[in-house]
Amino acid sequence: MAKKQPTASEMDDEKAPGPIARFTAYVEASRAELRKVTWPTLKETKGATLMVLGFVAVMAVILGLVDLCLSSLIKTILS
Repeated sequence: MAKKQPTASEMDDEKAPGPIARFTAYVEASRAELRKVTWPTLKETKGATLMVLGFVAVMAVILGLVDLCLSSLIKTILS
């Protein structure tokens, strides 16, 4: 959850934490969030990778065909 931001008067009463303290708090909060992550299994990762590679291959063929058609159309127009 988000922490309540101190008001200007509260900031005057307390000294703001230094950059090292802020960085330490950031690292601790990041580590806490990473512990909550549900990492994919090796099987899920392989499946997703194969889907991405398949999609890229299909799109490469489609874009290659579009490029071929458009280039032949331009050659026909210019000749």
